[in-house]
Amino acid sequence: MQPKQSIIHLPVYQPGKPIEEVQREYGLTEVIKLASNENPFGCSPKAKEAIAAELEKTSLYPDGAAVELTEALAARFGVNTNQIILGAGSDEIILMIARAFLVKGDETVMASHTFSQYRHNCQVEDVNIIEVPLTEGKHDLPAMLAKIGDRTKIVWVCNPNNPTGTIVTRSELTEFLQKVPPHVLVVLDEAYVEYVTDPEFPDGLAFLPQYKNVIVLRTFSKIYGLASLRVGYGIGHPDVIRAINQVRPPFNTSRYGQAAAKAALQDQEFIASCKEKNAQGIQYLTGEFKRLGLPYFPAHGNFIMFDVKRPAKEVFEALLKKGVIVRGGHALDFPTKIRVTVGSAEQNAKFVSALEQVLAEVHAQV
Repeated sequence: MQPKQSIIHLPVYQPGKPIEEVQREYGLTEVIKLASNENPFGCSPKAKEAIAAELEKTSLYPDGAAVELTEALAARFGVNTNQIILGAGSDEIILMIARAFLVKGDETVMASHTFSQYRHNCQVEDVNIIEVPLTEGKHDLPAMLAKIGDRTKIVWVCNPNNPTGTIVTRSELTEFLQKVPPHVLVVLDEAYVEYVTDPEFPDGLAFLPQYKNVIVLRTFSKIYGLASLRVGYGIGHPDVIRAINQVRPPFNTSRYGQAAAKAALQDQEFIASCKEKNAQGIQYLTGEFKRLGLPYFPAHGNFIMFDVKRPAKEVFEALLKKGVIVRGGHALDFPTKIRVTVGSAEQNAKFVSALEQVLAEVHAQV
């Protein structure tokens, strides 16, 4: 049996290490995970109640069209229901976009260091991938624009960018979209949008009335705290959504996911609280990095990428032994950097304490 040539050498996505694995490997009882940008404050109690209410319906398929959740999203964002598509996480929508629009011989443009699933799914479709280097951890939109050619089908913009946490501003994105050819689809991935506090950050939805070639991706996995339920959504022009729907698997969002997401939308007080605590966490952690002399990228999501000024793998593994899971830059093509999720105040303090110990130990060995 021979698989398609384009996938033979594809790397498999490597998520952050699970807590249970680190506990077994190092014989630890207490482990904190700050590797996958999950919400340390969990999810809304209303979401938990909604899940419990669905338990007796476990044997029944979910609503394949997710009508109630779609209507709730449309009402919240002031769009029509035919402008929305749901996925098992926004990463499934990325997969569906690639499947719906890309064929061999097409080109796609993206940043050199961004969410890996753009590249992965474009490789599956066997298209020419043009990567544009980041500038100080940030998308270089003018350089990306210059790479758009006759065969370009899709441009991917992650804002805030994962893994660096940087943003492109409203004026930068406006100028970019004004110049992108209308036949090129621009995917604005805003998985961390609810965390952003910078007034210069552009709300991608505001561009939809003017630009039919824009689709905005968002998710319930981050600030809404529903990562295990896999619910993401895309909002765009009805023609774009219709094309993506053609390749959407049936029942791709679960009964629990739909119910929890709908309930979570109704608890914006919980979201506001998480946003405030996250901002406090960023302030604390960046202050500690300054104190320790560790440079970092401006953080606009719920994570920070900082420079440990030595091989990231060494620091990553040393932190694991102390029961702290982070994302090592060696796995992200940032050999001396670490990406850490902003945790609770207690988790952040434990992380900083462990980091100080590790850096002191590494320095002593040198």
